[in-house]
Amino acid sequence: MNFLRGVMGGPSAGPQPSGADTIQKLCDRVASSTLLDDRRDAVRALKALSKKYRLEVGIQAMEHLVHVLQTDRSDSEIIGYALDTLYNVISNDLEEEEQEENSPKQGDDLGSQFTEIFIKQPENVTLLLTLVEEFDFHVRWPGVKLLTSLLKQQGPQVQQIILVSPMGVSRLMDLLADSREVIRNDGVLLLQQLTKSNAAIQKIVAFENAFERLLDIVTEEGNSDGGIVVEDCLLLLQNLLKNNNSNQNFFKEGSYIQRMKPWFEVGDDNCGWSAQKVTNLHLMLQLVRVLVSPTNPPGATTSCQKAMFHCGLLQQLCTILMATGVPADILTETINTVSEVIRGCQMNQDYFASVNAPSNPPRPAIVVLLMSMVNERQPFVLRCAVLYCFQCFLYKNHKGQGEIVSTLLPSTIDATGSSVSAGQLLCGGLFSTDSLSNWCAAVALAHALQENAALKEQLLRVQLATSIGNPPVSLLQQCTNILSQGSKVQTRVGLLMLLCTWLSNCSIAVTHFLHNPANVPFLTGQIAENLGEEEQLVQGLCALLLGISIYYNDNSLENYRKEKLKQLIEKRIGRENFVEKLGFISKHELYSRAAQKPQPGFSSPEHMMFDHEFTKLVKELEGVISKAIYKSSEEDKKEEEVKKTLEQHDNIVTHYKKVIREQDQELEELKQQVSTLKSQNEQLQVTVTQQVSQIQQHKDQYNLLKVQLGKDTQHHNSHGDTLQVNGIQLEEVSKLREELDDWRNRHEQLQGQLKEKDAVIENLKSLQLETGTEQSSQLSSSGGMEHSAELQKELELLRTQIQLQAAEISKLQAENQKLQAMNTAVDPALGASGAVASRNSEKEGRLLQELGELQSEVKALSEEKVSLQQQLDSSSSTVAILQDEKNKLQQEVAEAKKEQDDLLVLLADQDQKLSALRSKLKDLGMPVEDEDDIESGDQADEDEDGDEEEQD
Repeated sequence: MNFLRGVMGGPSAGPQPSGADTIQKLCDRVASSTLLDDRRDAVRALKALSKKYRLEVGIQAMEHLVHVLQTDRSDSEIIGYALDTLYNVISNDLEEEEQEENSPKQGDDLGSQFTEIFIKQPENVTLLLTLVEEFDFHVRWPGVKLLTSLLKQQGPQVQQIILVSPMGVSRLMDLLADSREVIRNDGVLLLQQLTKSNAAIQKIVAFENAFERLLDIVTEEGNSDGGIVVEDCLLLLQNLLKNNNSNQNFFKEGSYIQRMKPWFEVGDDNCGWSAQKVTNLHLMLQLVRVLVSPTNPPGATTSCQKAMFHCGLLQQLCTILMATGVPADILTETINTVSEVIRGCQMNQDYFASVNAPSNPPRPAIVVLLMSMVNERQPFVLRCAVLYCFQCFLYKNHKGQGEIVSTLLPSTIDATGSSVSAGQLLCGGLFSTDSLSNWCAAVALAHALQENAALKEQLLRVQLATSIGNPPVSLLQQCTNILSQGSKVQTRVGLLMLLCTWLSNCSIAVTHFLHNPANVPFLTGQIAENLGEEEQLVQGLCALLLGISIYYNDNSLENYRKEKLKQLIEKRIGRENFVEKLGFISKHELYSRAAQKPQPGFSSPEHMMFDHEFTKLVKELEGVISKAIYKSSEEDKKEEEVKKTLEQHDNIVTHYKKVIREQDQELEELKQQVSTLKSQNEQLQVTVTQQVSQIQQHKDQYNLLKVQLGKDTQHHNSHGDTLQVNGIQLEEVSKLREELDDWRNRHEQLQGQLKEKDAVIENLKSLQLETGTEQSSQLSSSGGMEHSAELQKELELLRTQIQLQAAEISKLQAENQKLQAMNTAVDPALGASGAVASRNSEKEGRLLQELGELQSEVKALSEEKVSLQQQLDSSSSTVAILQDEKNKLQQEVAEAKKEQDDLLVLLADQDQKLSALRSKLKDLGMPVEDEDDIESGDQADEDEDGDEEEQD
């Protein structure tokens, strides 16, 4: 305490205020009184004095108050007074009327130093965490406020103590579930301080179900229409998600992105928004941007972007974008949010391209936004946001780039002038009198050409009508004309960035640029002059443009070959001076700012000089151009030869990759066909099994009929009682009739199933013939042989079954003959007993009728035998055809394997040559991309091609 008095300046000279004596007496009472009521009264009095005599109470009473917290926990009232007193001492939230002129600074010092004294004993913070668990309002609420104040004063130290405390963070998470809103709301403020800049605590809080609880609170409070509590919850959510990849992934996997959609539902009448609603919606938009920030890992950002599209969040944001009456700052932040939601995501970019503004006639949202960007009366931050949105729309979007450039080409320009296209707006901004519009349009057009050599060549076709009566000039020529007219620095910087992007990696554009005899003298004159500091940036960009004209020169113009341009630099500028001027770009302060993040973050229009993507281009080309200036003609020739060889090999590799992709597609198609044939084969096997079981049933019925007819024959041969024989015969004939009807029905069912089988076999034959005619170079020989063997087995099984059915039919014919013989034997016996025969003549007639029907059934079975024999012959021919197709497939597989082996050997040889050539290029100082970069670029192209096919 004496140390603290020395820090605070010690007691003032003269008599001390009466409050100091009172505080000392109260501290003695707290320390020495044995009665709880006395201690409680003393602590209450210290609380009353703690605001006015903050220093004295903190110095003399802190130790006693901590002791009270440890020993008097059974009395919630004294605990509450002690916590309130400590809060008044440590907190810097003083009443305005009690503050003096210099008290804020003194208060900050006091709060920080008293906090340091309190947390020197870590068990004090642990004790406070235990008290916060108490449900009593008079204990829990002051405990929450005191802990929040400690975190504000000494955040990292208190965070570490809570982190190592058992269940420390979990105890504080229970505050969000408290039914008393005061405690719950202050608990949110406490968690805000607790989660600041501490990833470990952020993860613990997130996995304690914080997202669910906070989103529930936001919903209960009315989303964006809620009060200050919604703002506090959103700030806490930002703490948990910002720069924390683990929590972002947990938020996405937990389907919490879908719960953000209702936040952005706005009505038709957007007038009269409260300040709190504007703040809430602003924080909600920032929370969306946290999930899709360009600084996040690409995979996590892409998955969040797709989730926002599928749940309708992007559509909701576009609705706000096109709504009327939305405040300007919300509109600006919404544009920035939509920008990052669509950046680099083809699916989202395609949707954004289809959004139309609610105008008459409808216009694309991109056109409406570009109209704001080139309008100098719009706010500066809004124009920056639109530029960022346009850049994000074109980022890795070759389809969108092509659509923008196509609006500038002669064949697609609307001759009637009824609608304004994006290309026309960009050209209008490029040549307007507003320098900021010039710069924004130039940067936007440069993004339309970014990493797209085909569009750079297409843009050379654009012709502009400068004035009535004069012939049109190309866009490239018009840019150089304006550049040479000595316009504002911002305009020239924008045009130079556009030209550098246009000419880089495009020899045809370089040739067109050099074809104008005034361009090279202008550049050399600008670089050679000794101008002021403001013009140094223009000189550096001119040096970069001239260096690109040398580096990507294909020597097609005799007067502007590489060697002659180098001699011109050496003569008029000097190589060292040229490299020095080139270095002005990367050394500029505004260059460093632009290189930090993709979003344009300029404080004023005058600071808008560099684009983020252009800084990447400068970083890539600055070194190689400096080396190219010092290279001799022989080295240039070697470099050109190596480049050509590399291009040839790259083309060969690309060709073989395309062949392999096509073969993979064919292989997939053949696999699908094989799976279809397998499923059909399984269906046929099921049908055959059913037919076998039915044939077995027919066989059993036939055996039963045969036994019964044998018994009838024995009765007739024994010449027994005629009446008894006839009675038994009539009963058995009745049974025979029933069984015969059942047998007839089953036979008809079998006949229908055989027809279905014939149709399936014909379908199988047609599918097999179609499979044989297709190119199946990648079909594995083992799979084809296995499939053919299965078909062969199936046909053998069908043949066996048909033979068995034929044998059964032969047996039925023999039994029919026996039955006829029995009938002739029975007739004499019936004639001997005339009286009985007369009575049973009607029954005998029925028996003869049944025997006739049996004979007709046997005849039908004979015809069925002939039909089955025909089917057997047809199946045999199918087997022969399938055997031929199998032999053809085996030959094609062998040829495909041989061709594949040849391709692999050729690729191996080419890889060795490529490695040798890359090593030569590295020795010559040329930048060479690694194989991993090339493969990743090819994979990205394949992914984009796949996405375009899906969209088609």
